[in-house]
Amino acid sequence: MIRFQPVNRLLKKALNVMTGRSYASVNMKMMALLVICSCLLSVILAKPKFPEKEKDPQFWHAGAQASLKSALELQNLNQGMAKNLILFLGDGMGVPTVTAARILKGQLSGHSGEETQLEMDQFPFVSLAKTYNTNAQVADSAGTATAYLCGVKANEGTVGVSAAAVRSQCNTTQGNEVTSILKWAKDAGKSVGIVTTTRVNHATPSAAYAHSVDRDWYSDNEMPPEALESGCKDIARQLFENIPDIDVIMGGGRKYMYPKTVADIEYPTNPKHRGTRNDDRNLLEEWINKTKNDRGYYVWNKKQLLSLNPNNVKYLLGLFEPSDLTYDLERDKDSDPSLTQMVDVAIKILKKNPEGFYLLVEGGRIDHGHHEGKAKMALYEAVEMDRAIGRAGLMTSIHDTLTVVTADHSHMFNFGGYTPRGNPIFGLAPMISDVDQKPFTSILYGNGPGYKLVNGARENVSTIDHHDANYQAQAAVPLAMETHGGEDVAVFAKGPMAHLLHGVHEQNYIPHVMAYAACIGQNHDHCHTTSGTAGVQPVLASIITALAFGRMLC
Repeated sequence: MIRFQPVNRLLKKALNVMTGRSYASVNMKMMALLVICSCLLSVILAKPKFPEKEKDPQFWHAGAQASLKSALELQNLNQGMAKNLILFLGDGMGVPTVTAARILKGQLSGHSGEETQLEMDQFPFVSLAKTYNTNAQVADSAGTATAYLCGVKANEGTVGVSAAAVRSQCNTTQGNEVTSILKWAKDAGKSVGIVTTTRVNHATPSAAYAHSVDRDWYSDNEMPPEALESGCKDIARQLFENIPDIDVIMGGGRKYMYPKTVADIEYPTNPKHRGTRNDDRNLLEEWINKTKNDRGYYVWNKKQLLSLNPNNVKYLLGLFEPSDLTYDLERDKDSDPSLTQMVDVAIKILKKNPEGFYLLVEGGRIDHGHHEGKAKMALYEAVEMDRAIGRAGLMTSIHDTLTVVTADHSHMFNFGGYTPRGNPIFGLAPMISDVDQKPFTSILYGNGPGYKLVNGARENVSTIDHHDANYQAQAAVPLAMETHGGEDVAVFAKGPMAHLLHGVHEQNYIPHVMAYAACIGQNHDHCHTTSGTAGVQPVLASIITALAFGRMLC
């Protein structure tokens, strides 16, 4: 295990390089000089940025006592029925990503960052979920989506089917289909919606409606002939046929909806954005024709989306890019909606249903940023998802809305290096390696495209712009794409029955809790008893819960 020395010792080593007889190389001396300057600059910039009040022990005692009081008040558990269910899924948002996003959020507001609270940090209940797939120690997004949406653990690469189905083998699909909580909610009379920053037929959203033994069967163009001949359907087609009345669908993926002969409306001259379908079906036109007389609206840009009157919309299909949406850092703010804006419109449409709603929201490009080794892209995506969580909280009530925030899996992403308080999250560690005498960024990856050698040695990051949005952080093992991580992920919860998300659970436990809270799916007995707020009618349950909450505030 490589260990790093404190700055003062490393400075002495660099000085020895400058003065020692064994170091005759001019290049080595120049390198040492850069190291000395870098270390001294780090020391200068590392002056404490924390408030003076933090030096007073009473500040910490008071904060801990306030947290203790809040924890004691949580004994008045919200056991009412959840009218609404919202699941925020940060794809690839492991615990290190959550922590780094918290620091970034604070630093974007001019603070040191460590003391900042994400919206999810303020949820009263937190648990851990084990993410492995039935055939994989380190999971993929398809098998995990089947777990947290359908309540069944599955093989990697498959969506909406049990572990009896084998990836890419079409003949293992039939009889092994499993349904999702989105369908359970729809069958119970609730409105349902999907909002994602990826393609709407990507791994996470597709598990809500599709049954596919291969997550990559986006359209019939990506399917092998034998699968088509055996009757398997592509995921884009299943989006409109399996649950034909999904109320809100927003994300990317336009090109999978129309034939190869159709140019994209936004990029008409770019051949790579043309349709992909071989069956000559135009799923967009079919959806528009089906819903236009029933207050259905199709939009493909921000202006169209925000000009809608949600009170006049029953069905909404928004496809804002041919494939995935652009990263938030690169988003055209004039033409492309943010995740927060999409969530805002979705809730306004869905909440009109007196029976309530279920909404799946995916911050899907956190994952993509990490795969590319671009930590800045990933963390800005996580901060944007946190804004969307805050917006949803303002638009709903903790009394009748169960909100859960989690991740499908983690990544080989981390940050360290004994950085001082307030160190820029994308900055250098305040030390150099005692092995190669070069600085390093706080953020590093275990593997990925950031592995680079210059003249046979590790690249000197102080000579490049490591703050650039497309900078690929250094990685220990060279890979074209960085991989997922296998550790447990956090599950944050607030609202009715949120306390059931506690401890360490299998990932497939999540939709069962959410369904129980809303009295949908297979658990209904507790909804018809007379003991406790969980067994009374929804209106009475809401009144009792509100009174309990009022006592908490007093």
